[in-house]
Amino acid sequence: MNKRELVEAVASSTDLSAAAAERAIEALAEAITDALAKGDKVAIPGFGTFETRSRAARTGRNPQTGETLEIAASTSAAFKPATKLKQAVNGGK
Repeated sequence: MNKRELVEAVASSTDLSAAAAERAIEALAEAITDALAKGDKVAIPGFGTFETRSRAARTGRNPQTGETLEIAASTSAAFKPATKLKQAVNGGK
């Protein structure tokens, strides 16, 4: 499903116009992004939790040359699905 299909699905299930549904989806994505940038978690019951995870600095290897290189520490966005979402994806199991 791409963004256009998502907008159409939200618009049809909420009786919003496509433009209003698109604004709502963009506002949701922006709110989640802003919260994660501040280091906050975003929990949506029945769907899942968005959070940040820290990765420590480590030594890596270039697969083509075998050269050792340092990979800097970083923070990444992560999503942990709720049990309800896991069950839906697994056919209700």
